[in-house]
Amino acid sequence: MSMSTAERRGAPADTSAGERRPGYRPLWIEEPARRRRMPDPVRTAAVRAVLVLAVTLILAMVAFLCTLAESWLAFPMVLASVAGTVVATWGVLDVWVTRQVWNQRHGVVSVPSSTARAVRRERRRARRQARAAERGQERIGRRGGAGQLSHP
Repeated sequence: MSMSTAERRGAPADTSAGERRPGYRPLWIEEPARRRRMPDPVRTAAVRAVLVLAVTLILAMVAFLCTLAESWLAFPMVLASVAGTVVATWGVLDVWVTRQVWNQRHGVVSVPSSTARAVRRERRRARRQARAAERGQERIGRRGGAGQLSHP
């Protein structure tokens, strides 16, 4: 029969997570995130850009070292690092464009000072009033008044 770690140390095995032991100190304390998490498409583009950037830096370092060693591989590595720089620039632009597109499709982040929130509120109020006016006109037309203002 095997013993659990708590039993070997002499501690009771049935301590719940809610109880605090006198000498117990957690390894870490979770804190709320300071900023909101990036949307998935933006995060994917950012990871891709970082990977391309890392490969480009490695290519540039290899090109530099091959140049110092006067190796035949120096010229192809320089060409590869130039191509990597172009691709890394595209990756950074991809992150920026993806972020802009996501913000346009899913609306702005609404903060109390946001002007967009006030504009949306005004549009909703105007639409509500227009619908209420239409319903009022329909009610008048359904009464069967045939254009009369008052019934005798």
